[in-house]
Amino acid sequence: MLLTEIHKGERVRITNTDQMNELVQRRLLDLGIMQGSVIMIKRILPLGGPIAIEAKGQLIGIRRREAKMIRVESI
Repeated sequence: MLLTEIHKGERVRITNTDQMNELVQRRLLDLGIMQGSVIMIKRILPLGGPIAIEAKGQLIGIRRREAKMIRVESI
């Protein structure tokens, strides 16, 4: 399933980020977000806005376009 299919407050594990732009992948990696990381959706902004996720105590905003390329699994 994709990150955009998850509801607010749900915890998931990232399984694949290979479809993302390499620059975005690198920036997420610099923040400690990679395959196997556990994240939680904190907020989904309306009108196609970004998605706020929490990973390792950090709150990060991701464009919805990039979030559609992150595959996750429920934990």
